[in-house]
Amino acid sequence: MSNKELEPLSDPGLPAHAHRKADHDEAAAKRAERQVAILFMLSALGTVLFIYSYIWIAQDIYVYVPIIGTSNAHQLFLGLGLTFSLFFIGAGAVHWAKTLMPDEEVIAQRHEMRSSDEDRADLIASVKENAGAAGLGRRTLIKRTLGLSLGLVGLSPILLLRDLGPLPSDDLTKTTWAEGVHLVTDPGNRRLRPEDLEVGAVAHILPEIENPAERSLNDVAKDAVLLIRMRPEDFRLDAEKLSWTYQGIIAFSKICSHMGCAVALYEQQTKHLLCPCHQSTFDVPTGAKVIFGPSARPLPQLAIKVSEEGYLVAAAPFNQPVGPSFWERKK
Repeated sequence: MSNKELEPLSDPGLPAHAHRKADHDEAAAKRAERQVAILFMLSALGTVLFIYSYIWIAQDIYVYVPIIGTSNAHQLFLGLGLTFSLFFIGAGAVHWAKTLMPDEEVIAQRHEMRSSDEDRADLIASVKENAGAAGLGRRTLIKRTLGLSLGLVGLSPILLLRDLGPLPSDDLTKTTWAEGVHLVTDPGNRRLRPEDLEVGAVAHILPEIENPAERSLNDVAKDAVLLIRMRPEDFRLDAEKLSWTYQGIIAFSKICSHMGCAVALYEQQTKHLLCPCHQSTFDVPTGAKVIFGPSARPLPQLAIKVSEEGYLVAAAPFNQPVGPSFWERKK
């Protein structure tokens, strides 16, 4: 609305407007400015506490807090730091508005929802003319402390991105699977023969390594495979992918090609694999092609065969990266 539609409030039925002390006392205004700056500084210190707790306080340290009792120091100071940083920004903004920003009461006359072009132009001119009314330009202490507190708070979500882990680079193109590596159950670490699986059965599989206890979580995440047995005549695969199966047994990466969740739900009647995170659905007979959900690509298929001893082994490593399709998947 334009300045023409704003009139000083002069209704005789209302009490007279009580001016704030800071409106006419420069010392009170300076005092209010310092109070706002202190609140913004407390916000900045809260963010520093949050960052310090996140990086340098170990997760296995506990402290005793009255009323609460024993608490994890890492979680406690993370929460306190983030609470202080956000609370004192809000408190500073409220105190600034109540003590230093313009306090004149006006009446806004009713008008149609969309202002005329002339009124809109008047509004822009009014905003430009009164941009300094809040005192930000001349109250440099508030401006600097507000910038400090907002800047540090902005670091918090960036810092939390570290929990997503490092970028995978070429990690997803390299797994433990290689020709001749035995398929073993997870858990159990037991080798499998084809006769161990009935039609409709599903097994959670990892590659056999010399010392299973030394297997890293990263390797488990990349190497996890689902082994499914169907009737061979139910497959609708091209000749190459059909050669990667054995007597109706087919193996797929367990990592969803959408966001990397574990695809572990198999519907025996429909022969579908379901990702529980975002409901991507993969059709096993056609090579885990996507039939529903956000995933853009089929699950990578692991070629399998039987060793001379009669155990199921990998015939070759995965021929494409496992995991989310946005990480350098070309196929």
